[in-house]
Amino acid sequence: MFSVTTEDYQRLAQKRLPGFLYDYIDGGCNDEVTMAANLADFRRYCLKQRVMCDVSNVDTATQFFGQQVGMPLALAPVGMAGLMARRGEVQGALAAKAAGIPFTASTVGICSLKEIQEATQSPFWFQLYMLRDRDVVSKLIDRAHQAGCNTLVLTVDLAVSGMRHRDQRHGIGVTGLRSSLVRIPQILARPRWIADVGIAGGPHTFGNIMEFINNAKNLNDVKSFVDSQFDPTVTWQDIAWVRSLWSGKLLIKGVLEADDARCAADVGADGVVVSNHGGRQLDGVASSISKLPGVVSAVGDDIQVFMDGGIRSGIDVVKAVALGAQGVMIGRPWVWALAAKKEAGLRDLLSVFKKEIEVAMALMGVNSIQELHTGLIERPDS
Repeated sequence: MFSVTTEDYQRLAQKRLPGFLYDYIDGGCNDEVTMAANLADFRRYCLKQRVMCDVSNVDTATQFFGQQVGMPLALAPVGMAGLMARRGEVQGALAAKAAGIPFTASTVGICSLKEIQEATQSPFWFQLYMLRDRDVVSKLIDRAHQAGCNTLVLTVDLAVSGMRHRDQRHGIGVTGLRSSLVRIPQILARPRWIADVGIAGGPHTFGNIMEFINNAKNLNDVKSFVDSQFDPTVTWQDIAWVRSLWSGKLLIKGVLEADDARCAADVGADGVVVSNHGGRQLDGVASSISKLPGVVSAVGDDIQVFMDGGIRSGIDVVKAVALGAQGVMIGRPWVWALAAKKEAGLRDLLSVFKKEIEVAMALMGVNSIQELHTGLIERPDS
C-alpha cells in the first residue's frame, strides 16, 4: 500500500519508531485537549467553491520576507528529529530544499547547524530558546550567522515546560535503571530503527549545545540541562536584546493573543507564529487557527503572521492563508513522513501538500496565493 496522506505516514511511523519516540512526537500535554482542538477547529472552517473561473495558471508560490518559496509552508523546528531517522535534520532540510520551502533547525536538534549547512549549501531558519545563560544564547546566534541562517525563530512559550504525561510515563528526562527498563524493550522491538538510527545514525548528541554542558553522559542529561535553562524571567526587553544581536529576520513563535503580537512588532520582530506549541505547553488554551484572525487584525501589515498547530493537509494550508496567514509551519507531519520513509517519504508528502493546495485553489476560482482572502472561507456554525 502506498503512503499518501499525513495520516498514512503517521500510522507507518508508529510501526517503525520505538514507542517512547513516537509518543514524544505524537503527544501533547496534560489531557491533550488543546492538541485535539488544533485538529478539530480546522474542520469548523469551510472553503467556498467558485465555478466558471479561468484557473489555467494556478501558482502556489509566494514570498516569506521577500524570499520566493514554492508554497506557503515551512518545516517547523522539531527537537530530536535526528532520532526519528538517520541524521533526520539533514534529511528534512534536503527535502525542504527540493520543495523550495524553508527548513527550521531546532536548538535541540541532533544535527548541528554546520552539518545542515554543509549538506544543503543553502540558507535555512534556526529556532532558538531564550535560555538562562545569555552567553550561550549569544554564541548560538553567532553560530546561526556563521551557518548562513537568514531567519531566527525565537520560541517564547517555554517559560516552564508543559506537563507531558506521555513522556513522563516513558521516563524521558529521567536517569536510572527504571527508565532504561521501560525503553529498552521498545527499542528491541524496532530492529529497523536500531540499524538505521541506533547504529548508523550517530553521534546521538544535541549538535548545537553539547559543548555548553558539563559531564553529559546521555541524552537524558542533555534534556535535563535544557529544561533547567528555561527562563521564567524573560520579558520583552530580553527579546529586544536578541533583536540587537540578530541582523536577519526575526520570528516570534508562541504568540496567541493580539496584545502579545503587537508587543512583538514593537520590539522589532519581523513576524510572529500563532502557536500553542502543538498543544504541548498549556492544555486548555484555544486552538491556533481560532486565534489567527485576531492576531492578523491586530498587526495589520506591520509584520508577517504565520501559524502552526493542527495542519495536516494542503486544504488546511489554504484555510490558514485565507484567514490571513502569510504561511504555515508543520511539525508532526514532516517527522512522521521522515520516520516512515526517510527523505523520499517527506518529499512525497510535500508534493501531496502542494498538489492539494493547487487543486483547492483551482476549485475556489483563484490562480495565486495572493488571491486567497477571508471572503473565500466561512464558518457555518457561527
